[in-house]
Amino acid sequence: MKKSLLLLFLLSVSVFNAQIFEPVKWATSVEKISDSEYYLISTATIDKGWHLYSQDVPEDGPIPTTFIYDQQEGKINVIGNTTEEEGHTVDDPVFNMKIKFFENKATFKQKIEIVEGIASVVGTVEFMVCDDVRCLPPTEVDLSFKIGTSNASVETNTDDSPKLSNEGSEKTETVTTTESESSSSSEKSNSRSLWAIFIIAFFSGFAALLTPCVFPMIPLTVSFFTKQSKTKAQGIRNAIFYGISIVVIYVLLGWLVSAIFGPAAMNALSTNVWFNIIFFLLLVVFAVSFLGAFEITLPQSWANKVDAQSNRSGLIGIFFMALALAIVSFSCTGPIVGTLLVEAAVGGNTLGPIIGMLGFSLAIALPFTLFAAFPGWMNSLPKSGGWLNTVKVVLGFLELALAFKFLSNADLVLQLHLLEREVFLAIWIAIFGALAFYLFGKIQLPHDSPVTYISVGRLSLGLLVLTFTIYLIPGLWGAPLKIISGFPPPMKYSESPYGVGFTKTGSTSSTSYVPDDALAAGGEVGEHGIIMFHDYNKGLAYAKKVGKPVMIDFTGHACVNCRKMEQFVWSDPAVLSVLKNDIVMISLYVDDKRKLSGDEIVDSKLKPGKKLKYIGQKWSELQTIKYKSNSQPMYILMDHQENNLIEPEAYNPNVQEYLDWLNKGIQNFKE
Repeated sequence: MKKSLLLLFLLSVSVFNAQIFEPVKWATSVEKISDSEYYLISTATIDKGWHLYSQDVPEDGPIPTTFIYDQQEGKINVIGNTTEEEGHTVDDPVFNMKIKFFENKATFKQKIEIVEGIASVVGTVEFMVCDDVRCLPPTEVDLSFKIGTSNASVETNTDDSPKLSNEGSEKTETVTTTESESSSSSEKSNSRSLWAIFIIAFFSGFAALLTPCVFPMIPLTVSFFTKQSKTKAQGIRNAIFYGISIVVIYVLLGWLVSAIFGPAAMNALSTNVWFNIIFFLLLVVFAVSFLGAFEITLPQSWANKVDAQSNRSGLIGIFFMALALAIVSFSCTGPIVGTLLVEAAVGGNTLGPIIGMLGFSLAIALPFTLFAAFPGWMNSLPKSGGWLNTVKVVLGFLELALAFKFLSNADLVLQLHLLEREVFLAIWIAIFGALAFYLFGKIQLPHDSPVTYISVGRLSLGLLVLTFTIYLIPGLWGAPLKIISGFPPPMKYSESPYGVGFTKTGSTSSTSYVPDDALAAGGEVGEHGIIMFHDYNKGLAYAKKVGKPVMIDFTGHACVNCRKMEQFVWSDPAVLSVLKNDIVMISLYVDDKRKLSGDEIVDSKLKPGKKLKYIGQKWSELQTIKYKSNSQPMYILMDHQENNLIEPEAYNPNVQEYLDWLNKGIQNFKE
């Protein structure tokens, strides 16, 4: 789930509270087929906002849901594979693969044959769940099916949470608190995303206002209201209704998009390969239109019919005047409206297109309303001229640049490596370089007026674009380009993932780790060249040796938000400097499926009678018991006596807040 606007919208901050999350409850039942054949039915009830992954997940993806049934030494035969419902399948750009998941409820069926008379069948299910801000480590739950209770539901115990202090018996309260926290975080994220959509749409509407299809309409509209209104009060009233009509028309368009697609389809748009390719082609067409190759217009018959209705007296006539404006100006506003609807729709929020059209229409309606109500202000408006077409062409270049973001998304999902980071940046450098030459008058396009001189405004904008173009160039050699973080493909999706000239034993500053020493002690070069340990004891020993605090990174290979933190927060130069130079990082993967060695296999403290078999189970149990949390990402800053230096941090895409958290913990260590 990573579109251009969505990446700009990534403003949500999750408030961390230690919680033992249990978002999935399992129940079992049995369905009799014949005297010897039965269906074992496992039903998962999933808390709102959480996703349970399918049994069929590609390699290197999330942990799949897996069922194992005890065949009791040949007393039962398991027939075929466990079946599951349709669920939701999306092309996930984070994992770069198609992933199927379930939400709210999921039912799994396994057909068996009873060879000898038995009263029950037992089994286990291992599964993994994530929500929008966290992932939980793989969980294993025992299942019991009573053969004598056909079609009867049996509640299966899933309370694997540790009984720490007096919290273990308050299971109901824990679940309620978790749902409330998750809901609150989701509401905050949605609220901020909608505000971002509104602001971007408002400025897009203002840009559309400055195009040759819309701007010249302002004096014509003002003239109509001043001449047709008998009194000033009537003129102001009509002008206000005209503005309201513009807003209603565009908001209705946004509502239609939401109603047609629906929330599930809109959420799937953001990761679907073919939709991304279609959006790419659509934006290229819009861009070429703005550059002057042709005009996108609605049928002339529509304009004629609406214009005829606008001659009617009263408020109905004014409404059709507003509709006529929307139709006549479509060649300029259509591409912008289309882009906004695409971007807002792929966010998966049904209010996105509606809020987007509200912001866009307000920017269009306000000037028409104000100038119609106060015609004297018209004297302050600049005169129409070639600068209007310049605005249109600039928008065309921006549409073209944005189009390649959608093509990049499709390439990431398919893993074609045709549009790697360097190629994407080269295309952007060419586009914005051409825009700079255009603004300097070195390139002429259709409908452009002859350039005898360059205005100060055009020169200033040209210099700004040229500066941005030069800024992009070092990205070809591995510069992070923080300003456009999230638009180009990630660093790892490039010809040189660590940057040209990077060596795994190299040093980036005089205060870096001593790489040879760290690697010899068990460290590895990880994301962004950060040296990290994957063994708790080795990392702690090295921290004591070099006299630096420890940062424990509880993460997972299948943790989406862990990757987001690494891509968009850790890459910040200030944060990266701290992570490389001022702490020793111990990165513990709670979904690491590598088996523990024989002497490391111990009894679980959370699940009496069970053994810890995998490395990930070891780290998951450490997090749950010591820090009373089982969600990732989770970051701990501690001293050499394993005491917390500051309250733990969770998913927080706010770079400054994360940096302040790091610095405060390090300062506490020094004191």
